[in-house]
Amino acid sequence: MEQYTIKDAARIMNVPASTIRYYDKEGLLPFIERQESGCRVFSEKNMEALRIIDCLKKTGMSIKEIRQFSQWLEQGDASLRQRYEMFLERRRVVEEQMAKLQEVLNTINYKCWYYETAIAAGTEKIHQGGCCLEK
Repeated sequence: MEQYTIKDAARIMNVPASTIRYYDKEGLLPFIERQESGCRVFSEKNMEALRIIDCLKKTGMSIKEIRQFSQWLEQGDASLRQRYEMFLERRRVVEEQMAKLQEVLNTINYKCWYYETAIAAGTEKIHQGGCCLEK
């Protein structure tokens, strides 16, 4: 079974080691084993947990909420419903974020088309009557 140091885990996760230490300090990694020297040792299963924490963090979830999730993990099957409902909520949040980003992308795509056609024509006048920001 492969084991990783905190330095290895940080490199794999593409985060500073201090981030993982912070997660540990905040109680998000209660399952992490330590060597006799006190150094953290990460298994493949621990790395998967780090990936989930990273995923949840990217959805805008707070450390407090992620800590609750970690506690639910410790409870095992007794917390399946809570974890499922939490992921349903995270999905809703991410879908909302994606919809907002799609609007941003649509605007950017329009502006790319606007400038591409203006450059091809040699003038913005081909878009007269368009957006007031381009007059």
